Amino acid sequence: MKRVKSLHLKKTRDELGLFIVEGEKMVQEAIASPFEVERIYRRDEIGEESMKRISALSSPSPALAVLKKPSDVYMDDASAAEEIISKGGLFLALDSIRDPGNLGTILRVADWFGIDAIFAAKDTVDVFNPKVVQATMGAIFRVKMHYIDLHDVSRIVLDKGGKVYGTFLDGQDMYKKELETGEGAPVMIVIGNESEGISAEMEEFVSDRLYIPPYPSDSPGSESLNAAIATAITIAEFRRRI
Repeated sequence: MKRVKSLHLKKTRDELGLFIVEGEKMVQEAIASPFEVERIYRRDEIGEESMKRISALSSPSPALAVLKKPSDVYMDDASAAEEIISKGGLFLALDSIRDPGNLGTILRVADWFGIDAIFAAKDTVDVFNPKVVQATMGAIFRVKMHYIDLHDVSRIVLDKGGKVYGTFLDGQDMYKKELETGEGAPVMIVIGNESEGISAEMEEFVSDRLYIPPYPSDSPGSESLNAAIATAITIAEFRRRI
């Protein structure tokens, strides 16, 4: 019980190479996925109190599983990313996303729109954080996500003749601009930090600056969009162009 409970902490997840998923549907998806399931705990078997002890939820679910992390989540060698990018496609780059709910929702969006892979800066919230895992609603088992130096990934995309897009308040209206969709050369969309946006370092690699216009265009209400919502709007427009 203590070992499973310790997986709520990133340090332990990193040390053991394990993480947890909760909920009968999530556990079923885990079993059906390529992920390796180490053990499954069921409330009916271990009791209500024991499930409360190991659960990360306020209301423990009937089932919890301990899974092994995929071996390709953390990439120190850019050549591994180049192999993925060279095939072309539409990719996401997460520039220091910190909110677990946002990351989980972004994975759901990526799953819905068939994003080929997600690359994340190493200070992005841990995708195996229990809150992130729950927020993905199973997308974590279908979307490839890799932690890597985003500068290296951006260089690869540009060297392959592709485009790196990012959203900015001074960008071009996304709905009026011609967009590459990743069918030929690779295309990567950079999603910035919730409060700071795209970092100055990543901005240097952005080849095309986009703007999501409000409606009406001359009287924006909110200062900005939530990162996950902006991701969904942007990807939807790219997919609409195919």
